[in-house]
Amino acid sequence: MQESPHVLVVDDEPDIREPLARYLEMHEVRATVADGSAAARRVLEVAAVDLIVLDIMMPGEDDLELCRHLRATTQLPVILLTAMTEDTDKIVGLEVGADDYVSKPFNLRELLARIKAVIRRSQSLPPGGESGAAGSYRFDRWWLDTGGRELVDEAGVVTPLSTGEFLLLEALLERLGIVLSRDQLLDLTRGRHAGPFDRAIDNQVCRLRRKLERDPANPKLIATVWGGGYRFAGNVERQ
Repeated sequence: MQESPHVLVVDDEPDIREPLARYLEMHEVRATVADGSAAARRVLEVAAVDLIVLDIMMPGEDDLELCRHLRATTQLPVILLTAMTEDTDKIVGLEVGADDYVSKPFNLRELLARIKAVIRRSQSLPPGGESGAAGSYRFDRWWLDTGGRELVDEAGVVTPLSTGEFLLLEALLERLGIVLSRDQLLDLTRGRHAGPFDRAIDNQVCRLRRKLERDPANPKLIATVWGGGYRFAGNVERQ
């Protein structure tokens, strides 16, 4: 029998975190609560967690910094709870690495559905290389330094990459030859603020091809798999 997912609920308001935890437990989701970022860090040191529900309006440590820390050191999914109404504020939260957000006041059933959807997506991702491991990839006439986030050609000229382009290229290189759907690439590049059904990934691939391919109209490195997504088709050497 598959073990129930374990969710960490981080919110400084007990009348939010406690009822939410009870609701999750009623629906076969194990729940642990924390009243702030410091308590959340202590839980993460001793417990295996599948997802964090994080209020980003708590006092004390900047909770967006906690989200950045989690994204830099783990693949742990994060759903933000926010009372903010400005779209730009929500996008900032997603850009630092969150997978989704729910505005307060929220519907418990909707939040449960989002939790299950994010966990399901994260568990379905193909495995990649060691998370956070700095290294480099050589392919075609290029060298990608993942530590410095630099793309260098055979003449030593650096081609600038946006954060989205770098993360997309890294995701494809780490899963060499594996077909990745647009939804999977959105998760791997933490681009959920773009929306799951728009052409954000297609646009990123198009821009990346213009930089990488000898003939962008006839790509040899990033292949389109019709009805599937994209895969990296070139020969790659990891160093």
